[in-house]
Amino acid sequence: MDKILRLKKIIIDTLDTNKAQNIVSIDLKDKSSMADYMIIASGTSSRHIQALSEQVLEKLKNNGIKDSKIEGKDSAEWKLVDGIDLIIHIFHPEKRSFYELEKMWSELIPKEKLII
Repeated sequence: MDKILRLKKIIIDTLDTNKAQNIVSIDLKDKSSMADYMIIASGTSSRHIQALSEQVLEKLKNNGIKDSKIEGKDSAEWKLVDGIDLIIHIFHPEKRSFYELEKMWSELIPKEKLII
């Protein structure tokens, strides 16, 4: 199995085991050069979101992604864990529905409009 697919499975399993809700994976390969996959999940509270982001960061580092980091440390409603080839967003459900990342990134973007 490809290393990035194995890591994606580890992250999704970690989120699932730790009670993240509505976990979605989006393939970015034909949409952006910033990462291969985006994983989006919801947490139930600010503490849950923080704990999930820390657990994901630990899994990334334990699997060789040493440069990974958490963005949004001061936010209670959203965290982004930068796993280089994996971008993981963990939202409070209301914030997630406001930003609608699944809708934005699930649509196929014509190659001539790709900027990122």
